[in-house]
Amino acid sequence: MEATVVLGIETSCDETAASVVARSPDGTPRILSNVVLSQVEEHQAFGGVVPEIAARAHVEAVDGVVAAALADAGLGFDALTGIAATLGPGLIGGLIVGAMTGKAIAAARNLAFVGINHLEGHALTPRLTDGVAYPYLLLLVSGGHTQILLVRGLGDYERWGSTIDDALGEAFDKTAKLLGLPHPGGPSVERLAAGGDPSRFPLPRPMKGEARLDFSFSGLKTALRQAATAAAPLRQADVADLCAAFQAAAADSVADRIGRALRRYRDECPELAEPVLAVAGGVAANRAIRAALDVACAGHGVRLVAPPPALCTDNGAMIAYAGLERLEAGHRDGMDVPVRARWPLDETSAPILGFGRRGAKA
Repeated sequence: MEATVVLGIETSCDETAASVVARSPDGTPRILSNVVLSQVEEHQAFGGVVPEIAARAHVEAVDGVVAAALADAGLGFDALTGIAATLGPGLIGGLIVGAMTGKAIAAARNLAFVGINHLEGHALTPRLTDGVAYPYLLLLVSGGHTQILLVRGLGDYERWGSTIDDALGEAFDKTAKLLGLPHPGGPSVERLAAGGDPSRFPLPRPMKGEARLDFSFSGLKTALRQAATAAAPLRQADVADLCAAFQAAAADSVADRIGRALRRYRDECPELAEPVLAVAGGVAANRAIRAALDVACAGHGVRLVAPPPALCTDNGAMIAYAGLERLEAGHRDGMDVPVRARWPLDETSAPILGFGRRGAKA
């Protein structure tokens, strides 16, 4: 019999996801099911996620996805210890759907409910997949977030760096849209980059050499647009070369930022027998980014932990596991806990305001 069993529900963007994660008596977390229903086709014509369409799709799909997750796990509601649902950050309409579904199940079945920060789900995934011990360094790279954080413990996150403009995933998506590639943009750019020449178009490496650990991708995106305009009309080979150049510049920038962060990590946590850099978020599935991180980690004697691609993108297992850790730590939320479109993982850090090199957009 499993010691703790949690159903996790994730609806923060354009995936309707549910998962059952259990803590075995020996302490090992196990993913009993992980169902993800993508909305890619619904948003394809718009070149990005439309919030209203996403919310309606979640309403239509969430009950079936939850039922499928329970069926795949071979469990009924009576076997659950608690329910976890994403409360933010994300698209408010989708968040409401998942949160209300989770609260309704918890209330009807007299189960504990815990609301989860979507970013915490990503941050704790390396503990689910690889049993990583606290503290560890985390690179969170997704469509909406690019951050370096020191994960000291559950709920204890210290931000060391963040994007001062676009998130890396957003920059990949905008590059794809500029070049006429299909949504989702990140995989489209990566696919074409594999056959392109990264040296043909000289693109900048934003923030490279800066002492601060922040990121910037807006200027890279602008440089790419200028290069594409100068090379127009674009042939397929031109698009592939532009994708390769963009991806190489992004990977170099990330490697430089992470190299500096790893030096600080080794200085501040010298007691660690096995220092770890964990990478999470949808962009963590990009092979070029992972390769650059591999080289950086090898140079600093740090182990790179990169969860399987299916657990890097949005999924219910990360929410269920974060809920499992919080429930085991004694956390419970009431039925009145609100959803939050914006919810920083490190709530004690000073806000980053402004734009460009003066800081990130609020």
